[in-house]
Amino acid sequence: MARIRTSHPPPSRRRFLSIAAAAAGLPLLPFGSADAATDGALVTWRGVALGAVASLTIHYPDRATAERLVRAAVAETARLEAIFSLYRPDSVLSELNRTGVVIAPPTELVDLLAACDAMVQATGGVFDPTVQPLWACHATHFSARGRDAGPPPAAALRDALARVGWDKVRFGRDRVAFATRGMALTLNGIAQGFVTDRVVARLRDAGLAHALVDMGEIYALGDHPAGRPWQVALERSAARAPDVVPVADRAVATSAAAGFAFDAGGRCNHLFDPRTGRCAAPARRITVVAATAT
Repeated sequence: MARIRTSHPPPSRRRFLSIAAAAAGLPLLPFGSADAATDGALVTWRGVALGAVASLTIHYPDRATAERLVRAAVAETARLEAIFSLYRPDSVLSELNRTGVVIAPPTELVDLLAACDAMVQATGGVFDPTVQPLWACHATHFSARGRDAGPPPAAALRDALARVGWDKVRFGRDRVAFATRGMALTLNGIAQGFVTDRVVARLRDAGLAHALVDMGEIYALGDHPAGRPWQVALERSAARAPDVVPVADRAVATSAAAGFAFDAGGRCNHLFDPRTGRCAAPARRITVVAATAT
């Protein structure tokens, strides 16, 4: 799976759910809602962040304090979404993709690009957030020809690939810029994890010992208050029961070709090889358990 990286699946196709949140039976709340519900001593919020289903389940003896911590975590997520979101036209990332340059970028954007750079170097360029032109190429092709169309023509893929390449991104504390016109970044392969880690850090600083954070990727802070690991479910298909991963003080992230497909057979999906423009095989899926969600 090392050859493939993630672009941006829409929220309706995110298939990675926490059992703790699902078991609460809560309705999906609008992003930014201060509403919460309790499951015993657990306080749970559910909503949308960075275009994906999100949830936060925390344990704190005082209900009012727990709800305040939830509101603070949701507010921090909203602040970061205003930087990283592909779905908001007013985000910093959308401005960068539209104009090719951002002057005096937010610290968090530079920090996340530095994390991207480390992953690019570690994978020999296989992880590459500049694959967004490949997404746009596929979206344009299939919206014009329908889901039964084959892959985009070779000439269209070559044109998109000419605008892919991490070596064409210049970033620093003073500005972020593209060296080639028409480039675009997607940070959805890493931003959800970055946001999750930031929320976890805030909760930990507040003295929280038990929480399950899912802002697009999942982190279990401590163990479940019942004294067992948190149980994270990874849905595979409607016909198969989810895999269950027990975690405590660890993150869980999944990348799956089935997350979103342009065509009916799933051969053209949101996982792109930045060297060829081709997509992952429909059944490809990988889950990583690591020290951070990023």
